[in-house]
Amino acid sequence: MPPPSRTLALDPGKARVGVAVDDELGLMAHPRGVLPAKDRGALLASVRRVAREEGAGRIVVGLPVDMRGHEGDAAREARATAQSIANATGLEVELWDERMTTQVAARALASSEVRGKKAKRHIDEAAAVAILQSWLDARRHAKRGGQRDAKTPRDE
Repeated sequence: MPPPSRTLALDPGKARVGVAVDDELGLMAHPRGVLPAKDRGALLASVRRVAREEGAGRIVVGLPVDMRGHEGDAAREARATAQSIANATGLEVELWDERMTTQVAARALASSEVRGKKAKRHIDEAAAVAILQSWLDARRHAKRGGQRDAKTPRDE
């Protein structure tokens, strides 16, 4: 039986993409920095490299929706990015509702006494951690019998 693959999470933004990866047990999300997002080709190459280095078998991409669950321009861009990543890596890519993850990340950084410019440098990777942890927790909940809807690029 092959070893379980890890999950890479991305919080896409216009300037940077936050990156997180789960541990070997699939229980906890850990930050892995940011990737520059301005050059799509370079971003895709970086995602391929990080996925390979981390042993990722799937990628979760944050889907920005408003509080009512409606999608706007940022969500359409996230969907396009997710499809490009799926095409470039050949990996399963899942979109995950990222509502409130930036606020969760900001609170986590503030509680760790990371503030100001330093917090701004870490907010994207902290948001990726929040996205991945939410996804991991929902999977565990679903395995125990609960349900939570998840959207994938195939849902388009």
